[in-house]
Parts: sequence; structure tokens; C-alpha cells
Amino acid sequence: MSLTTTARRLLATGALVAATALAVSGCGAITTGNEAGSSDGGFQLASYIQDRVDSGEPMRIKLSYHDPSLAFATPISKGMEKAGDEMDADVQLIGPTGGDAAKQVSELQTLIQQKSIDGLAVSSASSDALKPVIAQAYDAGIPIISFNTDNPDSKQMGFVGQDLKGSGKSEAEELVKTLGDGATGKVVVFSLDTGAGWSNDRFSGFEEGIKASGLEVMGPVNVGNEPNAAYNTVESTMAGAGDVVAIAGLDCCSTTAAAKWVEQSGNTGKITMVGFDLLPQTADFVNNGVVSFTISQNPEEQGYQAVKVLVDFLKDKTAIKGVDTGAQFIDKSNIADATVEG
Repeated sequence: MSLTTTARRLLATGALVAATALAVSGCGAITTGNEAGSSDGGFQLASYIQDRVDSGEPMRIKLSYHDPSLAFATPISKGMEKAGDEMDADVQLIGPTGGDAAKQVSELQTLIQQKSIDGLAVSSASSDALKPVIAQAYDAGIPIISFNTDNPDSKQMGFVGQDLKGSGKSEAEELVKTLGDGATGKVVVFSLDTGAGWSNDRFSGFEEGIKASGLEVMGPVNVGNEPNAAYNTVESTMAGAGDVVAIAGLDCCSTTAAAKWVEQSGNTGKITMVGFDLLPQTADFVNNGVVSFTISQNPEEQGYQAVKVLVDFLKDKTAIKGVDTGAQFIDKSNIADATVEG
């Protein structure tokens, strides 16, 4: 189905900004109060980093992603490497395979203790788990930001990424429009990690966006990030669910798992499928009419801007501020012009 005129105007700008969502903490365009140049004067750059800046050495920037094995990490890494080449920075994507928060914290603590980084960007599955190590980096004089997933109320100096709650609300609102006025029935929501902060933010926005409709939300249902297990979870969930008119994925991998089930179960055109991100498989599902729309959050730009924000701060003393990488509705009408994430 085609998108609304309003959504098309937003597509033209390449970003979807939900005005009401911008008021909440964690929005990409809102800084934390700990950004460089703030009046509290709390951040002091480590002397060893200042020495490297003064001597003109390449800045060592690491992006710690909560699970580099996810397909979403590929375009993040591409953007990061592009920025590294342009800015003569030594960049690396790190993180624990499988999304183990304790391993991520341990890896970051080692880097801090060894003084082997000049700037750090983190994306965490659990914001609470990373708050202490973010504070540790900040107190050690290492510029630190969050990217992809926000860590509000931490000592992060800025956030690069999408307004998660706003994007979830927008997904629900566009789904309601796609189904049409007066639609009733169940909407099953899937997530690869229902315990993650990003998932909670996006789902809370989804609930807010759908509450005025006659639709009933079921979930979110956790599918994990292993493709076969995720598909099996979707299949078993749908076997026990009746009167389902739509399925919504909250991320790349739950979207592809659920779309695969819709296609293989013969429910294309019968159950409306919507989701997030634009992996190659998702693009195929859009082209084939299995997925009505997906929302891209521009992961390549997240990787690029995370490096740029840190290098600009170190080399040019540019104050760190949040960067909202936006959201974009992708459907059959504009899929040919969209950038596939992977």
C-alpha cells in the first residue's frame, strides 16, 4: 500500500522527526548535559590523549557495538571506515558476539586501563550495564558518546542515532493508516531482544502510537538473533494467535524472521507486515509485497557521524552534541532509490 502524503513529505527530507517525541530524553538531537564545553567544566581530556593530538598522531577511535555479529553492524562498520579514511583516524568496530553485556564492559575496561583509545562510542544492549563503564571512561579523560542505542542519565557526552521512541510511535501510526480506518484485530510485535533498552523505547513508542486505534497489541515476543530459532519462535507464536491482522518487527532480524513466516505460510496480502531496517532480505520482501513498509535508521551514517563527532572534538575542539540520524519510510514506491543496509 502507498504511504500518506505526510509520510511522503518526510521521505523527501530523508528524516522523520516526531515532534512530540523530541521532548523525551534519549532523542538523537538532544544532548545529555555532559557534552564538551558545558558550563560544569567536568570533563578534562587525558594528558596522554592531548599529547597524541599535539603530535599530530592519528586518533584511535573505537566503536563498541553490542553485537557485531548482527547484520546491522556491517553498514555501521562501512560508515566508520569511511570516516576513518577521510579523517586519518585509526578506527575499529569491537564488541561481544552474542550481545553479552558483561563481556562488553570487560573489553571496555581493558581499553581504558591500557590507555589504548583516544575516543570511544558505545552501543549497548543494556544501558544500565554500561553506565558505570561510561562514567569510568569519562572520568579517565576519554571522550565518550553513545551511538545507535542511547544511554540516558549516564556520563555520555552526546548521542548519535535515531529517536527510538519516536520511530516506534511512527511505525504504529503508519501501520494504522495502512490498515485503514476502523481496523480491528491483533498486531503481534516481535523483537530480537525484548530486554534491551532500545527495544523497550521503541515498543513504548509503538504502544503510544497505536493506543487510539481499535487494534490489540500482542507482545513484544522475544525471538533472539539466531535466524532459525527466530523463525521457529515466530511460527510457534503465530500458531497460537488468532485474529491477527498485522505483524510488526522492532528491528532488522525480527522483521526478516517474521516476513519469512508471512511469505512461507501463504499470508502475503492477508497479514500486513511492517518493520525496521533495510537489509538485502528485507528489500526483497518489500519488492515482493510481503513487507508493506520498513523504516531505515541509516546505520552507515551512524558509524560515520560517531567517528566524526569524536575526531572533530579532539582535533578542532568542536563541542560534542547529539546527532539525529533520522528515520525514513521505505515501501515499494521508493525502494529502488533506497540504500540497502548490508
